[in-house]
Amino acid sequence: MSFFCYMVECADGTFYTGWSTDPERRVKVHNAGRGAKYTRMRRPVKLIYLEELPDKSSALKRERAIKKLSRKSKEALVK
Repeated sequence: MSFFCYMVECADGTFYTGWSTDPERRVKVHNAGRGAKYTRMRRPVKLIYLEELPDKSSALKRERAIKKLSRKSKEALVK
């Protein structure tokens, strides 16, 4: 099983970072308003970054590391 760390851009221009085993499905859940509380009022979201990781622990660590980055660093990561 693959694990992914992903970043979406919300309708208001903010970024949300999370992890999933199925990022395409997860984005659909966010856009349906059943995802994270943060994204519910900021729909629609679009997937802008995806990174495959070997296990859940790695995905969680990567998510935490990305969340600590500045906006400028996150923008550079996406490019």
